[in-house]
Amino acid sequence: MFTTDNHDLDQDEYWMQQALLHAEEAAENGEIPVGAVLIGKDGLLAAAGNSPIGNQDPTAHAEIIVMRRAAAQLKNYRLVGTTLYVTLEPCVMCMGALIHARIERLVYGATDLKTGAASSVYSIGNDGYLNHQIDIRSGILAKQCSSLLKAFFKARRKEKKIDSL
Repeated sequence: MFTTDNHDLDQDEYWMQQALLHAEEAAENGEIPVGAVLIGKDGLLAAAGNSPIGNQDPTAHAEIIVMRRAAAQLKNYRLVGTTLYVTLEPCVMCMGALIHARIERLVYGATDLKTGAASSVYSIGNDGYLNHQIDIRSGILAKQCSSLLKAFFKARRKEKKIDSL
């Protein structure tokens, strides 16, 4: 289910800003700039940026990394009562992991019209087909999240053009 109410918009913006910091760090490391933070009842559980290239691991998306870290910290693979903030709409793999972890709430910034699995291409987590439903809110700091991604890919295209000369 999607929320459109003001579920503490200031809090959502604050945590999305934290996720953006990790996305920027990922970009500095040559990774696609996606950042995520996972919040529990007592605050921050884990934060990370994308790192599949650096870790040589196709599953090292920011969302997966924070869930792994939080699960290890809590000594439980169920992350009940948590909220995941991520700068880009999660992919199919990540949405599947959110379902299995029983994430309560997902807040994301930019939509992904190619591989988005929360609402853009697929509606995993709120389509009624699975036994766990996620409260999903989109568009928090969407312009900042999207701008970071666009700048990253623009620079990449420019690098490739220079390399081909």
